[in-house]
Amino acid sequence: MKRVFVQSFGCRASQADGAAIEASLVDNGYTAVRESGSADLIVLNTCTVTHGADVDARRLIRGVHRDHPGSEILVTGCYAQRAPEEIAAIEGVRWVVGNSHKTEIAAILSPTEYHGQVFVGDISAKHEFFAAPVRDIREDRTRPNLKIQDGCSNRCSFCIIPSVRGRSRSAPIESVIEQVEDLASRYCEVVLSGINLGRWGRDLPGDFRFVDLLRKILAETAVRRLRISSVEPMDWSQDLFELVASEPRIARHVHLPLQSGSDSVLKRMFRKYRTRHYASRIAIAHTLMPDTAIGADVMTGFPGETHAEFAETCEFIESLPFTYLHVFTYSERPATDAVTHGNAVPVAIRQERTKILREISDRKNLAFRRRMIGKTLSAVTLEQRGMALTSNFLKVEMAAERPANEIVELDIGALSQAGLKENNPLLIL
Repeated sequence: MKRVFVQSFGCRASQADGAAIEASLVDNGYTAVRESGSADLIVLNTCTVTHGADVDARRLIRGVHRDHPGSEILVTGCYAQRAPEEIAAIEGVRWVVGNSHKTEIAAILSPTEYHGQVFVGDISAKHEFFAAPVRDIREDRTRPNLKIQDGCSNRCSFCIIPSVRGRSRSAPIESVIEQVEDLASRYCEVVLSGINLGRWGRDLPGDFRFVDLLRKILAETAVRRLRISSVEPMDWSQDLFELVASEPRIARHVHLPLQSGSDSVLKRMFRKYRTRHYASRIAIAHTLMPDTAIGADVMTGFPGETHAEFAETCEFIESLPFTYLHVFTYSERPATDAVTHGNAVPVAIRQERTKILREISDRKNLAFRRRMIGKTLSAVTLEQRGMALTSNFLKVEMAAERPANEIVELDIGALSQAGLKENNPLLIL
């Protein structure tokens, strides 16, 4: 049997896609390996959310071909969908498969079915959810990602994702329940992910929404912990907040993309909310769950972002109880509205603003971690030796090693460099 190595880059949805591609190939006679050097086929599942992601992908492809000239290379994912000919021109690449054809990779690899190299179609014409088997088959994972939604029907002016992943599409209810039940039999925590997760169900028959799906999962599966990945601010309804707050089987973790704390910038971004709406959501989360993790994505250097607008963002972020931020520097993406705006912010200023927001994030995270000292937190033990991840998204160094993939209660005794330390009773006199 041929050996395959799959490597994915980018968001949780991309990681789930990679697991699904690997599972599909295993179902078709391949053996999955954990090292690229031992693979006959190397599948690189790419990201294209920033210019840097494209540069990294090209560098990796060239490096893989240089280091493993005997291996065949297939490139798929968002970059492959956006610029297939660009990738096909790189030495060593045999197949380029866009998101439009990623469910067909096993057939594409069969020489009796396909001839040629580039397989990319109109992603906007796709109406079905990625139907390849989505299951985690890697033995070294303790928190598998289950992608239940793909694509996005929003048109944020900076974002290329709708053009490379297509419109919003949802996994069928029965499929979600079946896969959660399967994963729950092997893992303590399952992470629900998607490109625009809160829109799950909008394209399916009936009036079944994301919060209804969560209730059904909890009622019909034995999952011990669900973690919800990023959900857009306006999809965090009162009903959803109350369910997360009242249900111990859902991780105390809410992530609401912000992008900017300036209303004028949000308007130019074509975002569907303003700061007052966003702040109201954060207030609900913090009131219902004072110790919950509250995170956001924030972008710096959007075209035309003035010093005053950036100052508004800093002031807004300072006013809210965030526990962490994912800060991104704006990157021009072809075929997006933002690249036509002109008035680009110099790269050096973008990077300086990113540094400022990351310092704010570090300070807020440190204050949050300090508040956890003396508390008992529920956590999932990780494959990383001696480490666990709490329900409210903090890494903990355990006082003694425990087997991976267990839910444990940890008494927090001190800070660590980037997380927390469990209280060690042997050191208490």
